[in-house]
Amino acid sequence: MAEFKCTVCHKQFLKSGPLRLHMRIHTGERRFECTVCNKLFSQRGNLQTHLRIHTGEKPFECTVCQKVFSHACNLRTHLGIHTGERSFECTVCHRIFPSSSALRTHLRTHTGEKPFECSVCHKMFSQDANLRNHLRTHTGEKPFKCTVCNKLFSHRGNLQIHLRIHTGERSFECTVCHRMFPSSSVLRTHLRTHTGEKPFECSVCHKMFSQDAHLRTHLRIHTEEKPFECTVCNKLFSQRGNLQTHLRTHTREKPFECTVCHRMFSQDAHMRMHLRTHTGEKPFECMVCNKPFSRRGHLQRHSQIHTGEKPL
Repeated sequence: MAEFKCTVCHKQFLKSGPLRLHMRIHTGERRFECTVCNKLFSQRGNLQTHLRIHTGEKPFECTVCQKVFSHACNLRTHLGIHTGERSFECTVCHRIFPSSSALRTHLRTHTGEKPFECSVCHKMFSQDANLRNHLRTHTGEKPFKCTVCNKLFSHRGNLQIHLRIHTGERSFECTVCHRMFPSSSVLRTHLRTHTGEKPFECSVCHKMFSQDAHLRTHLRIHTEEKPFECTVCNKLFSQRGNLQTHLRTHTREKPFECTVCHRMFSQDAHMRMHLRTHTGEKPFECMVCNKPFSRRGHLQRHSQIHTGEKPL
């Protein structure tokens, strides 16, 4: 009778060891690190299999022709040559695949073919599954639900990282400020706040960024891509935050409150601008006569006095 039960999905186990291994599916914990390329794995066996990429070890031998393989699954597929069972081999790298569809998908890594197109922003993908994942950026669909707090996520990986909030697991520590992080990738990103490293470069204007996501957002300035669409009026936006701000014109939501007079605003920037009526702050100064202004627009209108430009 099963005595050990997963608190997340309620799967039952006869021993505590298999339960601990299973929990890594939910937490995303990867404690086994490759000493060559630093890739992380949840199970020691998966790390040992991966290491063969670096060592070239091929422990699985065909008993018919003595050909050797690094993975048991490749040997099983190869055996189909001798048994008459059909197998599918890549003509470029000679990897064996169990089906023609798997081979076709793999071949795109060599050809660069991307036959799946997003109907919203026209971005291309090599696999249908990748397109489906991408579409959630437009639809807002979040099919992955935390069974503890019911929070929703668009990607399984994000759910796995979130689950560590409930398990208390934070195994990656910053050696500079000792903050703990749920994954090695989040830690690596954080470390750039200390090192100032900006490894992601815009191919158009050569501006550098610390995160790939920031570079992708920036690139839309050059491409004019606007993948975020308002479901009410169909207006397009280049950034999700701009869409969320725009949606308040439809919902009339005003979440930003002035701490002095309690007036409500739909945008944080508008609230900060309003606060200057209370504080008297005038951060915009005329470079000609040094007259200060509380708003940039007022300074621009004033500057026309000096330039002789006719006001609109």
